[in-house]
Amino acid sequence: MFNSHYDCKLDPKGRLALPAKIKAAIPDANGTGLMLRMAEDHCLALYPMVEYRKLENQIKSLNINNPEQRALQRAFFNTVVDVELDSAGRLLIPKTFQAYASLEKEVVVAGNGSRIEIWNPENHAKHVIPDPADLSALMEKYLS
Repeated sequence: MFNSHYDCKLDPKGRLALPAKIKAAIPDANGTGLMLRMAEDHCLALYPMVEYRKLENQIKSLNINNPEQRALQRAFFNTVVDVELDSAGRLLIPKTFQAYASLEKEVVVAGNGSRIEIWNPENHAKHVIPDPADLSALMEKYLS
């Protein structure tokens, strides 16, 4: 379970050091690898392999004979890449992924349940609910 958000920095080579609390919550990150995906709202989603496999199985189960489902499969598998943490606990974000998410030096790493999101700080601010009262109203609407 990933939660909270952290202000981080991308180094000039495109490496991101994950915050210690995020890194500690990744099940066996050094042994099984991670999957990075170009995700919704122009952020990147980082999945532990166990969580990625659940999503991958849903995508693979789509009907290849249906043109729309086939297009979804192609789009999905063309926007994911496996990544590993190096000995310093950093992951290398490919240049195309950096461009997609408009990542520069400053980034936000945000826990989102079963995945970690990596954001441009300005874009992140546009996609979070800043007022706790608004959050409470949405929770009441969708969780009641």
